[in-house]
Amino acid sequence: GEPLLLLHGNGKNKEYFAAQLEYFSGMYRTIAIDTRGHGASPRGNAPFTLEQFAYDIHDFMDEQGIDCAHMLGFSDGGNIALLFALRWPDRLRSLILNGANLFPLGMKPGIWLSVAELLRLMALQPHIEPAQLGSLNVPTLVIAGTHDMIRDSHTRLIYSSLPNAELAIIPGDHFLAATSPEAFNNRVARFISAHCQARSDNAN
Repeated sequence: GEPLLLLHGNGKNKEYFAAQLEYFSGMYRTIAIDTRGHGASPRGNAPFTLEQFAYDIHDFMDEQGIDCAHMLGFSDGGNIALLFALRWPDRLRSLILNGANLFPLGMKPGIWLSVAELLRLMALQPHIEPAQLGSLNVPTLVIAGTHDMIRDSHTRLIYSSLPNAELAIIPGDHFLAATSPEAFNNRVARFISAHCQARSDNAN
């Protein structure tokens, strides 16, 4: 099927998406990626930034011969996906942002104060202006939990700033894909399927 890339959050690895790999692999070419310095991916010598991680994903797609993909990013993975989309929108069929934020203060108080290298990404990045999203016409699902660590107002800011977006708030916490996989997977599957069908209809 069409490629579906899964980008985990800060301090996690591809195993976070165990329920998604099982669910989506029958429908799509589903690939969960360990980002730089996480899981089985080495730290390397390049800057440890979300922008660098986005370039890493771009290089991965080139190496795997993936011209265009659906991309689902969770937490910092969502921020990486958004940075990727702003730079290479033509490489995306659709975008799913789960618990993403545009800037550190989008998180609830206390979450963004850690300073270890791995967690500094959350404390200091990203830096995306809402106005930048206005030109991003990739079909996007913005999805978060009712008790997410991202402020509800911030999730809605991301949604309202995107010209071609849907919003889904699902009962649960920040880690919906792992803690509420059935509801999460069903909502994401409907979104991707709808846009696959829309492209098929347009082609005909």
